[in-house]
Amino acid sequence: MNPSGSARNVSKLAGLALVIAGLQLAGCASPPPGGVPVIDRNQSAYLREPLRRGQHRVQSGETLYSIAFRFGWDWKALAQHNRIPPPYVIYPGQTIRFSGASKGSQSAIRQTVAKPVSKRATTASAQPIVPKPASPSSVKPTPAAVATPTPQPALSSTSAARSSAGWVWPSAGELIGRFASNASLNKGIDIAGQLGQPVLAASDGLVVYAGSGLRGYGELLIIKHDDVYVSAYGHNRRLLVREGQQVKAGQTIAEMGSTGTDRVKLHFEIRRQGKPVDPQQYLPRR
Repeated sequence: MNPSGSARNVSKLAGLALVIAGLQLAGCASPPPGGVPVIDRNQSAYLREPLRRGQHRVQSGETLYSIAFRFGWDWKALAQHNRIPPPYVIYPGQTIRFSGASKGSQSAIRQTVAKPVSKRATTASAQPIVPKPASPSSVKPTPAAVATPTPQPALSSTSAARSSAGWVWPSAGELIGRFASNASLNKGIDIAGQLGQPVLAASDGLVVYAGSGLRGYGELLIIKHDDVYVSAYGHNRRLLVREGQQVKAGQTIAEMGSTGTDRVKLHFEIRRQGKPVDPQQYLPRR
């Protein structure tokens, strides 16, 4: 036998063995059947830091607050980043940038966009600092999302228990989901309850979003409490307050439901300067 030919054959066999071993290792490292788990809510709403790339085109019904909530921004920072001055009105078709700085001023935007967002969407954006409540004639909510205005019901007994900072539990019921600091996990708490059970404002504030435009939250309310804190209430069956309306801690603002999820529950979040924080650090012990 030719010694050089034998050596070549051994070399080829060794190389083939290495290739097979590599394929086996790659197979072991591949993801399990079923792929990557799908997050229930819009993943952008779970960003630990504000989204710093790309842009978003404003859709009818959106507010500056709902866009900031969705992409992890503090609403004041997002307005400043895009050079949106008070009263913070945004328009369908307007571009909200997350990277770099907006080159256009609000006055330039008004010249290029024909129609502003509907009154329902701009009431809160146009009056971010303690405005007068919107009048029924100026706001026309969709019947499926917002109930006909009625005299405010008496405060729930749940409102009697307040934390030292004035927060109350947004609903009675078993705590079935806790806050998780991991980037892709729960950024609030989940409270089980009965269909139609009262949902309460956790603190005094201004309703800055009421609708179902954020995927995975169902019928959602966002309340601005001051320049630092906002709270969010998701999966409601019916919303009982409007954008631009002032609410008090313990006031009934919605009915618990299962919109956007698989069971009746309230998803509740508190965000400090746009970042999710553990609501149980603010709510009274129970």
